[in-house]
Amino acid sequence: MLKIALPNKGSLAEGSAQILREAGYIQRTDTRDLVLVDENNQIEFYYLRPRDIALYVGSGELEAGITGRDLLIDSAANAVEVLSLDFGHSSFYFASREGDSAGVERIAGKRIATAYPGIVTDFLNRNSIQASVVRLDGAVESSVRLGVADVIADVVSTGNTLRQAGLSIFGDPILASEAIVIARPGSNLPVGLSTLIRRLQGVVIARQYVLLDYDAPSAVIEKVCSITPGLESPTISPLQKAGWVAVRVMVLRKDTNRLMDELWEAGARGILVTDIHACRL
Repeated sequence: MLKIALPNKGSLAEGSAQILREAGYIQRTDTRDLVLVDENNQIEFYYLRPRDIALYVGSGELEAGITGRDLLIDSAANAVEVLSLDFGHSSFYFASREGDSAGVERIAGKRIATAYPGIVTDFLNRNSIQASVVRLDGAVESSVRLGVADVIADVVSTGNTLRQAGLSIFGDPILASEAIVIARPGSNLPVGLSTLIRRLQGVVIARQYVLLDYDAPSAVIEKVCSITPGLESPTISPLQKAGWVAVRVMVLRKDTNRLMDELWEAGARGILVTDIHACRL
């Protein structure tokens, strides 16, 4: 039976449970449960601290897991990203009292306070920058004021907490994180894991796209198809009304209203949008 690690709490846990349900897997109803067996799909789900998941997968005790890209990198575990899941997004930045649009070269030789030393060390190594990493648990915003560090590296959403501490971000993001599926590197994926990844990928794509149906005069079919070319090509069917066709196509959800406006201007009518719950492409 396949063994999969899942986050036991927080937004990662909620997002993981939701996407797995949409992919056809049962999930726990009591957050105190630490193990759940899905007999129909022959999978055991283990609910663990998000920070520990990469270590369990990397050790080979569990075949795969869902965690954050930031937690995988920070752990330095022997595991790799297999699939990004498009939820649980976060960004990591450097910040200091003199933060501005300058690059990260300024951190050379500085003391960097962070709760994610693995991420910062990985960044420093990749960019050949020498600096000291000060590991702190919890909030790091006060470390500069208290003289423990010169710069901090942390998750940034609105930046309000940094501004309250007299800090501002500088440079490009250290890391853009999101929820991901991880597994051990260099190994063939078991059949059950391949199926799980294919199902999850179908849900991720389904969340990003919608089905667009519309009617259009045959005379403008080339124009409307250029507006909505689809993934491969639109499905076109003749209507009983002479000189008209029905078109069905997948489009990005975020572009829906703009495309509807352009299609209307091109002469399309009866434009309908339908959600996609799952797909295989």
